[in-house]
Amino acid sequence: MPDRHVDDAELKSLALSGDAAFWGHLAARSRQATSFSELFFLSTLRKKAKLPANESVQPKLRLALIGGYNLYPLHELVAHLLVTRGVECERFLGDYDNFVSEILDASSRLYAFKPDLAFILPNASHYRFSGSLLDAVEHQREAAVGAAEHLLNLAQTFIKRSGAAVILANLALPGDLDLGSFRSRTLGADWSFRKAVNLELGLRAPAGVQICDVEFLSARRGTMAAEDSRAWYESKQLGSPDFLVDIAQELSHLIASRKQGPKKVLAVDLDNTLWGGVIAEDGVEGIELGDTSPRGEAFKAFQNYLLALSERGVLLAVCSKNDDARAREVFEKHPEMVLRLEHFAAFQANWNPKSDNLQRIADELRVGLDSFVFADDNPAEIEIVRQFQPQVEGVLLGADPAEFISRLQAGRHFEPRNVTEEDLERTAQYRQERRRTELAASVTDMPAYLASLEMRGTIKEFDPLDLPRIAQLIARSNQFNLTTVRRSETEIQGLLGRPDYRCFTMRLEDRFGDSGLISVVIAKIEGGVLVLDTWLMSCRVLKRQVEDEIMNEIFRLAEAAGCATVRGIYLPTAKNGMVAGIYEEFGFVRTEDSAARKEFELKVEKYQRCSTKIRITRRAYEAS
Repeated sequence: MPDRHVDDAELKSLALSGDAAFWGHLAARSRQATSFSELFFLSTLRKKAKLPANESVQPKLRLALIGGYNLYPLHELVAHLLVTRGVECERFLGDYDNFVSEILDASSRLYAFKPDLAFILPNASHYRFSGSLLDAVEHQREAAVGAAEHLLNLAQTFIKRSGAAVILANLALPGDLDLGSFRSRTLGADWSFRKAVNLELGLRAPAGVQICDVEFLSARRGTMAAEDSRAWYESKQLGSPDFLVDIAQELSHLIASRKQGPKKVLAVDLDNTLWGGVIAEDGVEGIELGDTSPRGEAFKAFQNYLLALSERGVLLAVCSKNDDARAREVFEKHPEMVLRLEHFAAFQANWNPKSDNLQRIADELRVGLDSFVFADDNPAEIEIVRQFQPQVEGVLLGADPAEFISRLQAGRHFEPRNVTEEDLERTAQYRQERRRTELAASVTDMPAYLASLEMRGTIKEFDPLDLPRIAQLIARSNQFNLTTVRRSETEIQGLLGRPDYRCFTMRLEDRFGDSGLISVVIAKIEGGVLVLDTWLMSCRVLKRQVEDEIMNEIFRLAEAAGCATVRGIYLPTAKNGMVAGIYEEFGFVRTEDSAARKEFELKVEKYQRCSTKIRITRRAYEAS
């Protein structure tokens, strides 16, 4: 599904020109619509589009809509939203406020229609306590139970006679101020009585009856915004036009989810997803997590939410570009971690593409990828998963952890129809039955993906304005850092303009945004040799050919300086093992090998320039 939001004019142009991209954008816009005017526009545009409906539409659901309101134009909105979800339907529209007779009369038009599914929308105003406000609470509660049972009995009668399924709406609560705070002291008030009816509906509904929570939708929209007295008196509408959109969105979701079901696995990134910061650079003590800061508290709240998902049967998995031992250390040692290793059914922390790791997790858990949701803060990672594992639903969490829960919930991927004892034990079962299968990491179309990113790189000599960021990277980079030589900002400033040094940085941006300054190189000219004193890079851009462009630049500068050889230095640490073989990958020959220091050399004339999908817009030490 397209991620880019298209405006009305562009969408109209796509529709009228017959562009196949129209349907994807139409579906995305339709699911996000919250106003009647927008959804009506989209529905009208769909009918005018100069191309056939999406081939994935599966005819035809026979849908009956009956209830205590005028169901036009609600039924049109529902039909449109279902088509965008791949469900085409034939509709039966019941007569205004005649659903009881339609259900009880076995010869009614409702049964002649032979529906597969019925949506029953009772008129909330009909559900009032008929006694006194001062009647005993037990008597008032009995009346609420009776009202709920009446609706459920009607639903079960319909199911028995038709063999169809039922979605039963509960009751919107009134927003008037009548009775004031006294409404909370009695079940005889309209507000509290309807609330009691709704509670009983939910608790007593049999498996064949699904509840459409109109009470929640009204509260979410705002009770007064959902109500529309004039619309009731003029055309017997349920509520305001925009509230009809809420009902239509909910109903279409419930109908579509009957076949699709909830997702089973949530795979999550780690750095800047479960905590703030990068564990490889910040260490366990340096990440942001816990109640000592607003962001830390937000990350902790997100973990609590994930734990709640796990407790109701959603399988959690780690899918992160990280060092496995360093990643596990946070779960084992950080005192503010809510999630622990035992809460995860699978754990893939390595430097392979996340799309490959998701496949490994699926194989390990023996669950199809269409049961997966992948959540990450990085749009590039979401995109590569979308391209290589299109069955996986991606959720871009963004940069603000305060929004993580709402962004994940917005997809509605984990809403259970019911919860069983087996659900509650699912993570433990998968952990016990875990099979680890070794698969060859293979991404056959990675170049196409990299090209689609439209990457642009800027390489330039050290700039005084960049010194704070350069110093930060040098101080904090641990994994992709060949020597881990630390320098203060003052020391770095001392390198500016020195003729015996070649010092440059690289910035990277793509169609998703600017990654900023992501790599630092400090090289010293010693006779005819360019010696790489420092080479570090942010891990978030691994596997995107940044390493290749950096090496191209190193040899370009070596040649320009008259150097015949480039010498690379690798000083092993506990954290930089991932780059132990990088020089040899580029054809360097090892010339010194000890536990503490390894050196590699390559003649400039023998270097084979790497072809990449990054367009370099500026190179170091060149005139702007």
